Amino acid sequence: MNEENKVMNVREAVEKFVFDGATIGLGGQNVGRLAMAAVHEIVRQGKKNLTIYGCNLSINMDILVGAGLVKRCEAGTGNLEYFGTTFCFRRAIEQGVMEMEDYSHLGMISRFLAGEMGLPFMPTKSMLGSDMLTRQCKSTGKKFELIRDPWNPDEPVLLLPALRPDVALIHAQRADATGNAVIDGFLALDVELARASKHTIVTCEEIISEDRIRSDAERTSIPYLYVSAVVEQPFGSHPAGAYRYYDYDAEHVKYYQKCSREGGNALEGYLKHYIRDSETFDDYLEKAGGIKKMLVLMKSMRRMV
Repeated sequence: MNEENKVMNVREAVEKFVFDGATIGLGGQNVGRLAMAAVHEIVRQGKKNLTIYGCNLSINMDILVGAGLVKRCEAGTGNLEYFGTTFCFRRAIEQGVMEMEDYSHLGMISRFLAGEMGLPFMPTKSMLGSDMLTRQCKSTGKKFELIRDPWNPDEPVLLLPALRPDVALIHAQRADATGNAVIDGFLALDVELARASKHTIVTCEEIISEDRIRSDAERTSIPYLYVSAVVEQPFGSHPAGAYRYYDYDAEHVKYYQKCSREGGNALEGYLKHYIRDSETFDDYLEKAGGIKKMLVLMKSMRRMV
């Protein structure tokens, strides 16, 4: 069965599917499998007034916020765990230049699940008893509805509104030209996110043949019908890692965190040098240490697998 070839470069994919004012779902988690090549391209193209959705948003989100492109964020958290908070994210909230609405991780995935299923909301027990229910959304209306279980009136049930992002950005280890994507290791929210989104851009470490995909079909995490664009970009998650391919780059993450924490000229210098003055993601990788550094990260991953 021959399906549409969806291969394009990251510039073409972002130009086609990301627009000013778009709602964007970010896949991956913390320092694993982030669609950094797509994030860099959004910064280069200057897409603005974005709304970002996700669970554990980290350096991918922080770069977009630091570049002044995000007006609103709905997520479970914004941090880099071992490497500390996301400083641009925190500063934008404290200064009131970006709206932030907190949900639990399960709450966010439940919202994507509702979007995937074509439902207006999803019932959940998550967030009950927490201060995340102390206020409703300022700009988008009702954040939740609290009801009683129709079959057990003594039990409260929380209804959370569905999410259908304009575009999802997901990094996978492998994909074929039609969009069948294989994710090794943890899936995070990516499957629900792709199914809920109107369009999905999949960046991947390598494009493989449809025959290889079909020979091990049960490994397909996201089928082609949910994917709008496929971009082959080796090391496309850097400085985050990609399981079985390469480890995260702790040195570069720490350097970014230093720039993010300082803000001002330090942050602008990072964005200019590594992103805006890099014509492609490969140019960025060369500035971040080139093939020598990438080989070190690959060896580090092999020791763990």
